Amino acid sequence: MPPERKTSSRRAVLAGGGAIAVAGLGVLALRPAETGGGHDAYFAALAAALRRAGLMHPVLVIDRQRLDANVRAIRASVDGAKLPLRVVAKSLPAPRLIEHVLNGMGSRRMMVFSAEMLLQLLPLYADADMLMGKPLPAAEFARVIDKAGPQAAARPQWLIDTPQRLSEYAAIAKAHGVPLQASFELDVGLHRGGFPDATALAPALAFARDNSVRIAGLMGYDPHVPKMPLPDRAYAASQAAYRAAIDAVRHVVGNAAPLTLNGAGSPTFRRHCKGTVANEVSVGSAFVKPGTFDYSDLADLAPAAFIASPVIKAVADMRLPGVEPLSGLMHWFDRNSQRGFFMHGGHWLAQPVSPPGLSYSGLFGRSSNQELLLGSARTNLRPDDHVFLRPDQSEALFLQFGDIAVFDGHTITETWSTLPISA
Repeated sequence: MPPERKTSSRRAVLAGGGAIAVAGLGVLALRPAETGGGHDAYFAALAAALRRAGLMHPVLVIDRQRLDANVRAIRASVDGAKLPLRVVAKSLPAPRLIEHVLNGMGSRRMMVFSAEMLLQLLPLYADADMLMGKPLPAAEFARVIDKAGPQAAARPQWLIDTPQRLSEYAAIAKAHGVPLQASFELDVGLHRGGFPDATALAPALAFARDNSVRIAGLMGYDPHVPKMPLPDRAYAASQAAYRAAIDAVRHVVGNAAPLTLNGAGSPTFRRHCKGTVANEVSVGSAFVKPGTFDYSDLADLAPAAFIASPVIKAVADMRLPGVEPLSGLMHWFDRNSQRGFFMHGGHWLAQPVSPPGLSYSGLFGRSSNQELLLGSARTNLRPDDHVFLRPDQSEALFLQFGDIAVFDGHTITETWSTLPISA
C-alpha cells in the first residue's frame, strides 16, 4: 500500500475512533444523574404514624400543623389589608376541614361550586354567607329550590354570566316565589366566560333592576395574572376592567347599596392585599398548597396534604415487557429505572415526593390499580412500606379517598369525612 494511502487509512481510523469517543461523551452527558434514597425525617415519621394507625391503603393525609401555619400566614396578609376572606369549599371538600379553616380565618364567607355540594353545606352552615363560584344551569337552581326549600335557596348569591341565564333564573325565582340574589361574573382577562366589559353588563343590570332581582355584587377571577409575560400589567388591566364594572353597578343601585366585590383566588390574593378594587378575596387551595400552587407569592406556605399508599410489590431488576434484553441497557443509561415499585392504587393527579427520585413509567403508563413507580438501587422500599405523593390539586382529588387522615406531626389523631362525590 502506498505510504499516502496508509496515512489516509490511519487518519480515517483515528477520525472514526474520535467520532465514537465524542458520541460516547455525548451519551454520558445525556445520562440522568442517579437519585433516590430513603424517606427524610418528616416522611419517616408520617409513615410510622400511618403504620401505627393501621392505614395500609391509599389515604389522603392532612398535616394539621402545616395547615394551621398556612392559615396564620394567610390571615396575617388579609387582615393586614383589611380584606375579608371567602373560603373556597370545593378546594377543601370536607366539612370539618372547611370549619377548621373558617374558624382559623375568623370568617363565615364561603364559595360553593355545585348544587350538590350546596345542598350538603346549606344545613351545615346556617350562618354562612354563600356565593356561588360558577354559573350553573337554571335547572340546578330549580333543583335546589325543590330539595332545600325556597328559604334556603334564597340564601346564596347565584352567579350570573349571561343575559339568558339571568332571564332563566328570574323566571324560576318568580314561579317559585323565591327572592333571587344575583352576582355577576366578570371576564377580567381569563376569558373563561362572564360579562366581557361594562357595556355588556349594563343591560343585564337594568333587567335585574326591572325584574325584582337583587344585584348582590360582582365576581372577577384572575388566576391568569401570574402566568402572563408581564404580570403587573395583566393585573392592572384586570383591575381596570373590574373598576369599570363597579361603576356600571353603582349607576344602577347607587353608592349606598352594599355589594359583594369578590376577587382573587389562591394565585393572586396577595396581589390584592397590596391594592385592589375588590372588597373581599377568595382562597381555597393555598391552605393545603397542592403542587400547581408553587407561586412565588405563596413561597412561605407549606404543602399540607399528601397521598400515602403502601407498596404492594418491589422488583429489584425492573424488566421491560416484550423487550427484556434491552432492560440492562435501559438500567445502564438511566439508573433511576433499575427498581420497580407497584403501589396500591394510583393514576391520581399527583407527583411522587418521597422517597426521592421516584417517577412514573412511560412504558407501563398510568394505572389506577397498581401504579408502577421507578427508582434507583438507592431506593430500598419493601412491600408494605409507604410512598408519598403530593397532589397537583385538592378539589376533586380529595373526594377520591374517603375519610382524610389528620396528622399532628407524630400521630394520626382523627379522620375527617369528605363531602359526597360531586362534580
